[in-house]
Amino acid sequence: MPPEVIGWAASAILLATLVRQIVTQLRDRSARGVSRWLFVGQIAASTGFVTYSALVGDWVFIVTNVCILITAIVGQVVTWRRRRQAGE
Repeated sequence: MPPEVIGWAASAILLATLVRQIVTQLRDRSARGVSRWLFVGQIAASTGFVTYSALVGDWVFIVTNVCILITAIVGQVVTWRRRRQAGE
């Protein structure tokens, strides 16, 4: 099996779990239990991984890390909105 197939499959699994978490957050009216630093750290790490992946030219990691960065940004926005609505 080509290594790229394993990489794309792993990417799909990871992204599916992250998207599922965002859907769960969207359904929950509270941001309790979500660390204020979770998405900040994820955004910082994903930005570094996107940069690294681009420098080494690995498309599996470039695409995966860009998608992870997007999920972190969406997750942060959802959390901020939920906390603002809850008056936290």
